[in-house]
Order: sequence, then structure tokens, then C-alpha cells
Amino acid sequence: MNTPLTPTDNNGIPSSETQPNKRRRKKSIVWEHFTIETIGVGNTRACCKQCKKYFAYITGSKLAGTSHLKRHIALGICPVSRQKNQMTPFTPSSKTGAIDAPKRRPRANSGYAKISFDQERCNHEIAKMIIMHEYPLHIVEQQGFISFVRTLQPQFNMVSLKAVQDDCVAIYHREKQNLLNHISGIPGRVSLTVDLWTSNQNLGYVFLRGHFIDGDWNSYRQILNVVMVPSTDSGDTFSQAILTCLSDWHLEGRLFTITLDQSLSNETIIGNLKGLLSVKNPHMLSSQLLIRNCYARVLSRLAQDALRALSGTIMKVRESVKYVKTSESREEKFVQLKQQLQVPSSKNISVDNLTKWDTTYHMLVAACELREVFACLDTYDPDYNINISLEEWKQVETLWTYLMYFFDAANILTAPTYPSANAFFPKVSEIQKALMHAAMSDDPFVSYLIRPLYEKFDKYWENCCLVLAIAVIMDPRFKMKHVESTFSEIYGENAETWIRIVDGGIHDLFLEYMMQMLTLPEIPIEEGNDGIMKTELPEIPSQEILLSSADGLQDFDFFMPDITGGQQMKSELDQYLEEEEFLLVDGVEDFDVLGWWRLNRHKYPTLSRMASDILSIPVSTVAPDAVFDTEIKRMDSYRTSLGTATLEALICAKDWIQYGPLPQPPALQESNAAVKMEF
Repeated sequence: MNTPLTPTDNNGIPSSETQPNKRRRKKSIVWEHFTIETIGVGNTRACCKQCKKYFAYITGSKLAGTSHLKRHIALGICPVSRQKNQMTPFTPSSKTGAIDAPKRRPRANSGYAKISFDQERCNHEIAKMIIMHEYPLHIVEQQGFISFVRTLQPQFNMVSLKAVQDDCVAIYHREKQNLLNHISGIPGRVSLTVDLWTSNQNLGYVFLRGHFIDGDWNSYRQILNVVMVPSTDSGDTFSQAILTCLSDWHLEGRLFTITLDQSLSNETIIGNLKGLLSVKNPHMLSSQLLIRNCYARVLSRLAQDALRALSGTIMKVRESVKYVKTSESREEKFVQLKQQLQVPSSKNISVDNLTKWDTTYHMLVAACELREVFACLDTYDPDYNINISLEEWKQVETLWTYLMYFFDAANILTAPTYPSANAFFPKVSEIQKALMHAAMSDDPFVSYLIRPLYEKFDKYWENCCLVLAIAVIMDPRFKMKHVESTFSEIYGENAETWIRIVDGGIHDLFLEYMMQMLTLPEIPIEEGNDGIMKTELPEIPSQEILLSSADGLQDFDFFMPDITGGQQMKSELDQYLEEEEFLLVDGVEDFDVLGWWRLNRHKYPTLSRMASDILSIPVSTVAPDAVFDTEIKRMDSYRTSLGTATLEALICAKDWIQYGPLPQPPALQESNAAVKMEF
């Protein structure tokens, strides 16, 4: 039995290595509650008299000290002493040598302790939290949230429902003013997308999103308005929503294109919007830049049509995947069989989500790669009795091969940065060519599956190919060459007609920009003897502009005075198109087309202005998280219960603040610096 004694060496002399400091031991009150016991050579421990628990004290030449022993006594950690209530509490006393409970050392990063409580800032942060995470406004009245906040900060007075609503609306107005300042400072135009949400109350909610490129060649896509409409069948309804947006954001005369969801593409709505576009944007190709169908929704509907054509076989695949994934033991057997058969696939099967068609695509791809395992699963697991024939597997493989075109084309919309318009012509033309060839296939199943898809997609191609072709011409890697080769594959002998349409369209568009840049209405125009309208430009005295008296566009030319024998000077557009195509350096995958135009904006001042508007044309109306949706978005019952102004404020403010503050013009930055922001 160990007895409390002082450690000694072999000669019975107290060891200098392990001898405790007697002066410390006499001064500390802890030794009224602990004894010192030798556990082994060079190892002395302190033992609590109450609970008999050992604590480190001396190990070799290291002295552990007594702070941990003080905590054991002072904080009531000792279980026996706590139960008996026999522990004498420590109180400060200089006479008895008693000490206080040990104080915790302040952390190195103690700056937060110096921050005073700010009720207004807390109110603002709660409102911001509600906006960002779409919490209901009445969360401030829920007892669980109130208790949580008061635990964090007892001084906080919980804000009322009316007050937090006012705070959210105040954030909306502040962010709206910032965005309005930013849009007012951009040199180009703004394109709109019009998307429709529904609700259980049969009300419609029109989402209007603005797309533009600012003076620093940064691309933006921001929700501008959310307008509640009582009827989704009236063409005037959507025209009025667009007019409201144009007025709200001072965009009269600055509208470039409109892109619609397919559900809005009835002839009445299209007719009204074409009239609106021709009035609000009278020069831009006579409203030909109206895109009638949303790119993502077109791909989604085609994918769903293809899946429905093979719904019976897909159901078998889905049930097979469910059978494996709903039991751990079955999944283990499946993996073991896969290993035995040495199937090289690295994909994992998963049950699809019927509201997202890409999950069905991934399920089919993985199942096809593992079809050998499914084919043998009944011999390894007698309970599995789903029979998928070899022919059915071949049909599934054909199906996902064409779904892959839709998936790859839609997937570019899920990137953190919205792609510029030049990215879509290669994707859309690739689908057009693949479906066209498959529709004429000798394989009866391929023809049966793809022909209906091709007929629908061909209508989309005819509607948008002009806009997308003009956009890809603004990519210096491609210019007209890509359009010419693509049209030759698609249209064959008729390709030249379509190429001329695109070439004429982009030249007409450039001439309109030239007219705007030169501010022709302010310049006196004289009629020559030959009936041609001529004018001298004070800013460019060496050039003249010839305008045809017929339509003012077709015979638009530049020429220098007869210094070089009357040789005609080429426009910026012709110079750009005739220059050798831009070649990427090997190994560079991502090309920054906006960065290229930013660097070349002084070389092509007018064309770069046109390029910024064209490259910001949106082809899709949906948000990145809804690209693969199979259903139209629905407003939930809570949000429909809100007032229209509050609803718009919550949705728009979330969209604006999630991307951080917008850059402000220098004049505004200086004025804001002297003003304290009040929430």
C-alpha cells in the first residue's frame, strides 16, 4: 500500500529530482484536500482525499503545478465532495492564504469583447437573414427563435413583425437605388427575360430579369421586377408588366431584346410584344431580336418527351435501382456481384427525382454501364425478379445517347457565371445536326424516337438561329467561318441564302449603331444634285456619310476624300471580319470573350459597343437551380399571402445582395463616403 511520504533515492536521501517544493506546498490550500503519493520511479501524483482520483504532479524533472487541483476543488468537480456538500468554498482572504477560484486567461483574439451592443445593427442583420434565406417574416414572433436570440444577447429587444417588414423593404430600396445607379452608368442597352410562375390561387407572377454588360465589361443578370398578374392568358398583361419595368428602371429607349418562356408564346402575346419592342426599340432589326422560347425550357420539354416515349422500360430500370438502393444487404450483394463480374464502371446508381430530368439521365447512364450486373442479379439474389431484355437495354442506351446532347447543352447554364451569348450557337447547332441526321436514320427505333423531337427543335432553331449566329460572330475565334460551315451542313444547297441573311442582319445592326454613335439628328443634312443625302461631320472632317434616300440603311458607306484615288475605307465590322481568325494558345480551354473585347474596345469603338449588347443577350429565362426542372415554378402559399410590394422586395433584395455590392460611379462614391448609412 502506498503511503504519503517524500520520495527518496537508493541511500534514503530525498531526491532533488522528485522532491516537491515544500514552500509551494505550504502556501497552497489545495494540500488540505490532496495527498502526495509515489506511483513509480520518477512519478509522483496528487490524490484527492474525497474521490481518491489521481492527478499529475511530478513527472521526472517536470512539476505540473496546482492549478488543475484548484479547479477540482473550487469548481465542485469532485463528485464525492459535491454529494456530501462538505467542501469549504474558497473565499478571498489574505490572512488565511485562501485563494479565489482560478480565473480563465483571456483569449488572444478578444476584440469582440470591446464591441458595444447595437440594437439597430441587430435589427438590420435579422432582416438581411430573412431575405437571404427566405425565412417567414413571422419568425420574429416564434418563441424558439426569441429564446435563442435572447440567450445570445439578453439585451436584445425582439423586433416586431411590422418593424422587420419595414427593415426588409428598406434594404430593398437601398439596394434598388444602388442597382439603378449602376444601370444608369452602363454605356449599352439592357435585355429582358420574362418568366412566369404560378400559384395555387391561379395567380401568375411575372419575373423580369435584366441582362447587361457594364463599362468594365462585367456581365450582370439581375431580377428587376416581380409583377403579380391576375390572368396569364392576356397579351396586354405581359406588355403592361414590361412597361412597368421599363418605367421603373428608366429603360425607355434602352431595351435591346426580350426572351420569353415558351408558355407565353401564344400569338396574341407575341403580337403585342412585337409591337411593344418595335416602339420601345424601333431600330433594332424591326423586332427580330424577340426570342420566343426559353433555351432551358425547350431542352427540358424535349428530354421529357424522349423519356415518355420509353416510359415502360425506364420504369423497369427505376424499379431495379430502387430494389438495390432500398436495402443495405441488397446493395452489398450488388457490389459483390459487380466485383465478381469485374464490371469496370465507376458510377454509382441512384433513384431519380421526377422533378429534375437530369437525375433520370444520370440514373439511365449508370444503369446501362451496370446492366451486366442487373442481368445476373436474379441468380445471386432470388428475390430480384425484374426482367429487362437485351433489346430494352439497347433502347435505353440509344435514349441516353441523345439525352446527353440536351444535358450538355443545358449544363452550361448551371455555371456560377452566366455564359455570354456566343456560347450557345455551337450547342444549339450541334443538337440541330444530331437530331436531323437521327430523324432520317434507317434504324426504325431511332427514327421513331427522334423524329418528333427534331420537328419541335427545328421550330426553335428557326426562331433563334439569327440571333445566336450574330452572337457567335462576335467571338473572335469563329466570326463568320463557324456560321458558314454550320449552315452548309444543315441547309446544304440553300446554305448561301441563310448566310446572306445573317451577314445582312449583322451589317444592318452595325449601321444602326453607327448612326446612333454619330448622333445624326443633330447634324445638318444637305441634298446633293444626285439625290443622295450627304453631311459633313465636324468631329471627323475627313469623312462623309452617304445615306440612301430609300431606307437610310442599305447604301450606308464610308469613303475618304479623293486622296488615295477614291479608295473606299472599310468599316470596323468589315475590318474585324476580314482579319485572320483569332487562334487560342494550346492548352487554354476557357476563352474570355468579354476580356478580349475590353482589350480591343479602342480599336473597334462602335463594334465593341454593339458586341457588349449582343453578348449580353439572354437565351434562357430560368435561374441556374431550375435549369433541369420538369415543372413550372410555383409560388408557395406563404409568399402568395404577402402583399405584392413586400413579395417583390423580398425576392429582388435576395437576388441583389447575394452577389455583393455593385460598383458605383466615382461621383456617387464620393458623396456616399460623407454620408452615414442608416438602416
